[in-house]
Amino acid sequence: MAKDNSPNQSDLEESALFYHRFPQPGKLEIQATKPLGNQRDLALAYSPGVAAPCLAIHENPATAADYTSRANLVAVISNGTAVLGLGNIGPLASKPVMEGKAVLFKKFADIDVFDIEIDAQEINKIVDVVAALEPTFGGINLEDIKAPECFDVEEILRARMNIPVFHDDQHGTAIIVAAAILNGMELAGKDLSKVKIVASGAGAAALACLNLLVKLGANRNNIWVCDLDGVVYDGRNTLMDRWKSVYAQKTDARVLADVIGGADVFLGLSAAGVLKPDLLKQMAPNPLIMALANPNPEIMPEEARAARPDAMICTGRSDFPNQVNNVLCFPYIFRGALDCGARAINEEMKMAAVKAIAALAREEPSDVAARAYSGETPTFGPNYLIPSPFDPRLILRIAPAVAKAAMETGVADRPIEDFETYLDKLNRFVFRSGLIMKPIFTAARTAEKKRVIYSDGEDERVLRAAQVVLEEGTAIPTLIGRPQVIETRLKRYGLKIKLGTDFDIINPEDDPRYRDYVDLLVNLTGRRGTTPEVARTMVRASGTVIAALAIMRGEADAMICGLEGRFERHLRNVDQIIGKLEGIRNFSALSLLISQRGVLFLTDTYVSIDPTAEEIAEKTVLAANEIRRFGIEPKAALLSHSNFGSRDSESAAKMRAASEILRSKAPDLEQDGEMHGDSALSEILRERVLPHSRLSGEANLLVFPNLDAANITLNVVKTVTDALHVGPILLGAAKPVHILTPSVTSRGIVNMTALAVVEASQRVE
Repeated sequence: MAKDNSPNQSDLEESALFYHRFPQPGKLEIQATKPLGNQRDLALAYSPGVAAPCLAIHENPATAADYTSRANLVAVISNGTAVLGLGNIGPLASKPVMEGKAVLFKKFADIDVFDIEIDAQEINKIVDVVAALEPTFGGINLEDIKAPECFDVEEILRARMNIPVFHDDQHGTAIIVAAAILNGMELAGKDLSKVKIVASGAGAAALACLNLLVKLGANRNNIWVCDLDGVVYDGRNTLMDRWKSVYAQKTDARVLADVIGGADVFLGLSAAGVLKPDLLKQMAPNPLIMALANPNPEIMPEEARAARPDAMICTGRSDFPNQVNNVLCFPYIFRGALDCGARAINEEMKMAAVKAIAALAREEPSDVAARAYSGETPTFGPNYLIPSPFDPRLILRIAPAVAKAAMETGVADRPIEDFETYLDKLNRFVFRSGLIMKPIFTAARTAEKKRVIYSDGEDERVLRAAQVVLEEGTAIPTLIGRPQVIETRLKRYGLKIKLGTDFDIINPEDDPRYRDYVDLLVNLTGRRGTTPEVARTMVRASGTVIAALAIMRGEADAMICGLEGRFERHLRNVDQIIGKLEGIRNFSALSLLISQRGVLFLTDTYVSIDPTAEEIAEKTVLAANEIRRFGIEPKAALLSHSNFGSRDSESAAKMRAASEILRSKAPDLEQDGEMHGDSALSEILRERVLPHSRLSGEANLLVFPNLDAANITLNVVKTVTDALHVGPILLGAAKPVHILTPSVTSRGIVNMTALAVVEASQRVE
């Protein structure tokens, strides 16, 4: 492959080398999933305790899925003979690619991987090495093995092994291509069994694509294949093999130009520039061009559009629409196969994946997928035949479809008994908030529907959240915003909800209630310096003010605000219009962090700069009550630089006093303080300092002495642990109100909507 010496390419290469080298070489590491902190842990993990699971597996090999990581472990194996666009660079040089594949498995489907690079060229040697690994792995992903050897290797291994063997270069590409072609033919109004398909390239990927299309209904007689030696025809003796010969045609045609006329589909898996504009002009109406050569396709999209404006175009590149990227399927196919204990990945499982991907492209795009694009969000059509690789719904559609197909075809050793529970598990992986938020969403859906008003109704995140809220039956949304702006953005983002039908709006520029809102604002805040003129300006300019007034007028049951502007400004408006719960000294903000380590609540992360002991006790009680909504019993640790009296500073004394107040006013709350942060999270450390602490186990609610400590901790822990932040959850307001932050995602808004609905329902009760 010719080396690109352009400045941009040089910068990319330098950045890639730095990325792979620092902060430590490579992209993978191994982490223990069990504690190994004392002698007992060692005895359980290794000798003598490890004998028990060994004997259990010896007696019943199926229990390996219960006692080891095998059921979630895949081997990515290559001999380095066909690496990306680099060719035969050998197994050692292929290792960065295989590590990258492992990262994709983990990122997109939570599958663990060992990358294995083998120094083996001959088919028998490759087969022997891979087959010998069966006791270690739940599945085998063959990668970057050149054709035609790869066909024999996979065929023999599938017959010899009782775990899935999947050559991604063949089948991963084929599955995505097939999904794109199904959707392309639907848009063009063409029958797959009647279309003419012309392929340029006859390697592993191209032949796998054609084989799968035939299984989906394409007519083999309508398929024409070209390679380096021209048209694959009956009687040709050069560059032929038994797999390619299946597509040999009885014809006098010898080059691509001889067969391209009237073609409905061009499938390119060959080389840059192969499809000339003049050839493209000979194709049938509304042709589908799959120019998948990398890095440069058989024809550039702009060239293709100039020659044929009616063409639909797919490439293998991320800088054009319709990217054919294997990450769209391989992690989720293995996810489904592993989860049902499949012994193979058969044709029915692959076809189930094709149909799931094609169907997903016809749904409205998710907010996560939308963020992968700049400008308008694409919807199903010529420029959106296949989903974005970043669409989180891929795992929710493909894995269950593959598992069901495995079960229906009798290759599943551990059939999934409850698909609803299985989908919940996948959802938890997708959103990470699924498990902790499940009780909240269940309560919100089963409660009497509540009206939630959003102050930032024109924001894309709110619009996407509103659609999810409506689809899930969580709430009845009201948006504050200009109707024409909202309608334009709904169309731009490909959302199907309709203004006036699915949700109401309040137009800040022209609403018949404007005078009523102004009068109410003056009545509520006139003695705090709000003149009628100021009130008129505030009602026109502040969505938060409008939302709070709507709450007070009984036009909504809860409100969400804060996506733009400063937290304290929104809080001031909420305080002046809605006010605090009776008997509450001050508002506070509770934050929930969800990480791989677990769930942690932090208070007060946004409101009080330096609260008193009494205020800290009050905030802790409010936080504890909120935590119970999640079905969790709170365990509060009052944090300080002092560890149970080790320091006598004013701050330490304050936290000590707050703990004593809590003992008196909330005797049922499990809490203690003052203590260090590590003491709060480790009972072992805490016992060393105070053996009889009132707190047992790990604290799940961290209470801070001031805003500096709370907010700094929140943001550092969130970043370092890559934790999901739910909140801030505003506590102490007279009505259900939540002030979010500009960094919130649409999923975060959905989470907070459910919390607000539950709060509104429980207050009514």
